[in-house]
Amino acid sequence: MGASRQASRRAFLKSAAGVAGGVVAGVRSDAIGRNAEDRADAFAATRRPNILYINSHDTGRYTSLYGYQAPTPNIQKLASDGVCFTRAHCAAPTCSASRTSLLTSQYPHSNGMLGLVNRGFSLGNYQHHVLHTLRREAGYSAALIGLQHIAADPAVIGYDHVETFAGNHVEQVTPAAVHFLHNQPRQPFWLEVGYFETHRPYRSSKGQQAARYTRPPEPIPNVEPTREDMADFHASVSKLDEGVGEVLAALRAAGLAGNTLVISATDHGIAFPEMKTSLYDAGTGVHLVMRGPGGFEGGRICDALLSHIDLFPTICDLLEIPHPGWLQGKSFLPIIHGQVDEVNEEIHAELNYHAAYEPKRSIRTKRWKYIRRYSDYTHPILPNCDDGLSKQYWVQNGWGKQVVPSEELFDLTFDPNERHNLAAAEDYRSTLEQMRQRLQAWMESTSDPLLKGPI
Repeated sequence: MGASRQASRRAFLKSAAGVAGGVVAGVRSDAIGRNAEDRADAFAATRRPNILYINSHDTGRYTSLYGYQAPTPNIQKLASDGVCFTRAHCAAPTCSASRTSLLTSQYPHSNGMLGLVNRGFSLGNYQHHVLHTLRREAGYSAALIGLQHIAADPAVIGYDHVETFAGNHVEQVTPAAVHFLHNQPRQPFWLEVGYFETHRPYRSSKGQQAARYTRPPEPIPNVEPTREDMADFHASVSKLDEGVGEVLAALRAAGLAGNTLVISATDHGIAFPEMKTSLYDAGTGVHLVMRGPGGFEGGRICDALLSHIDLFPTICDLLEIPHPGWLQGKSFLPIIHGQVDEVNEEIHAELNYHAAYEPKRSIRTKRWKYIRRYSDYTHPILPNCDDGLSKQYWVQNGWGKQVVPSEELFDLTFDPNERHNLAAAEDYRSTLEQMRQRLQAWMESTSDPLLKGPI
């Protein structure tokens, strides 16, 4: 290892939270007889932060830290101690494709996950999962407890330890994660804790007074069935928060919190009409909180425009390990360190398959959103919205007859809910053309197969 690289690693280690004198002494005594570089390497490997990746299903940004009624005090506390990202987005608002994009830093059309793993889709190369880079470059162990949703058999992913359950609900996953943390896991570790919550079917809110006073999300009308639907979501997200709180308490009790980077994330928007599987912000916008060494602390709010694909390179920079050649995201560690305000001028998202084929792409800047559909369908593809009370209400009132445009352009400053399509407005012709060209350039640069026709 070169002297400059060694010095850089030492600088990071010195600044990282949670370095305890007793641990340092232990490493030094174990390393007696080694040369100076071996001792430094042993110290660095020991003090690299553990990574606890807690992920949920279909939660969007509907947690209390984003200003919603959702009862999530434990996730709120995590945010108050860490960094809350307000403009984080997934790369694909469907479960398997979103998760693999986060874990590989590749868009679905690049990593091969064009649809749901339970419908036969898979990653082109499971060695691109972040755990393999962490193991190879930094000696991490890797464990999965609960849901993963990127492989039919979790064994092909490459974890050292796997515990999954029928359902992967909070009541099953949380005790296993707590036990793992209390059982002196080998460090540094990548621990992935995956919850079924808040996927449909939701837990019931019946009998709860709060259900009568729950506001449905935009753009869902406020009527009795949609209030009940959202109240049931709240019951599910409350249970999710309970599980997260228990896992974080176990992390503290095990003495691991000071040297663990906690990532609390979800795959995409909630399972309501024009949210999950849509390329509107309501579909791609995600909850993201990070707490731990390297600057992820202090209850900060980050408004930078980010994508799930940016997490992998950020972890690489935090650990000072090389970026694998396939990464398509950008590290946002410079934002955390106050060096820049943004790393992305634009981010992108896509949908290929969910329950049905629905090819579409989008580009988003801070000001503009452009969505392009690549099919002949002119009406909503209803199977791609999960069944529930809100969908039922919309269908009963003619949702299936609504016309879906092939192109949409939104001014996110004056229309953050993306209700007023400007694609046909003459005054925005220049902006439309610029966004078309930028989307085309991204598709060409990533060799999007959709450019050659249906996938």
